[in-house]
Amino acid sequence: MKMENILQTIISRRATLQSSIAATMAAISYPKRSLCAPSVRSRVIVDNDFCGDPDGLFQLAHQILSPSCHISTIIGSHLHKGENWSSDRGPRNQATESVRRARDLIGIIDSNLKIPLHEGSAGPLACGAKITPNGATRAIIDEAMRADVPDIPLYYAAGASLTELAKAIILEPRIATRMTLVWIGGNEYPSEHFEQPTASKPEYNMTIDLDSCRYIFNNCNIPIWQVPRNTYRRMLISYSELCNIGRTCGTLGKFLLQSINDVADLAVRTGKLKNGIGETYILGDSPLVTLTALQSSFDPDTSSSNFAIKRAPKIDSCGNYTHNEEGRAIRIYSEIDSRLTFEDMKTKFFSHAKYL
Repeated sequence: MKMENILQTIISRRATLQSSIAATMAAISYPKRSLCAPSVRSRVIVDNDFCGDPDGLFQLAHQILSPSCHISTIIGSHLHKGENWSSDRGPRNQATESVRRARDLIGIIDSNLKIPLHEGSAGPLACGAKITPNGATRAIIDEAMRADVPDIPLYYAAGASLTELAKAIILEPRIATRMTLVWIGGNEYPSEHFEQPTASKPEYNMTIDLDSCRYIFNNCNIPIWQVPRNTYRRMLISYSELCNIGRTCGTLGKFLLQSINDVADLAVRTGKLKNGIGETYILGDSPLVTLTALQSSFDPDTSSSNFAIKRAPKIDSCGNYTHNEEGRAIRIYSEIDSRLTFEDMKTKFFSHAKYL
């Protein structure tokens, strides 16, 4: 056989192989999220300050694209009084802005997706003040009191303050034992095994509404899975990965990358960061997805991440932990599986863009 014929045969077979691979890949599509799919293994109430640090937007997008979770309610919460993470310096209701940002994100993911959105309170829990129900607290109570889904656990995934949860439990104490709080927040716990970089005290999310944190830890019996600051600060993703998400994940990727860039630009302009954000960003709210959606198949649990079971501490008026011999047992996570979290997140974002 002449050399030209051999080369032609090789080229032809290679083209056939490439065509077969392309056809196979085209047939593989990421399943569309369905709230009624039999794969739903948990119910989740998402509560976050979406008008603040954009890590909450990444968490919400990832949570929405995780088919094992049924998101029953999304609550947009407040920040510290007067705090602003946007370039718009005009007066605004932070909870309203959080809901708007969440709605924008949902519209980008799927304009037909209907998930109830509720504004949280405009400010923190006021000690001694009469608590009146609002749309958010009613939604929390209604979901927790459901009797038609006894085998599907309910998680309260909170990435900021605990204002609405505290108010809901005060209004209806029975709900405390009908859900598990997964909270991103709280100071580091003392450890003789390692040291953590110095950080201010108390922790940011705790200070948004310290009285709510004190109520949840000190005065009620809701199960808690806590991801304290030294753990969530390790959820670092490189800026090059974020840029790749922006390039390869369609409108969703562009939206999320722009949210990071906007915060970085604002931080430089206001003097909070002199030399930019560096080469990483902390997606500190992402463990909410790891712990609620990415559980093990058999004996479902958060088996990829390390935690200790300890007595819940008392939280004092300064935000410090004090030992509580009679505190209930809670989980304190020391390590979150960032590889599982971010690889799953990037894959879902890319698949959503490709098969939308």
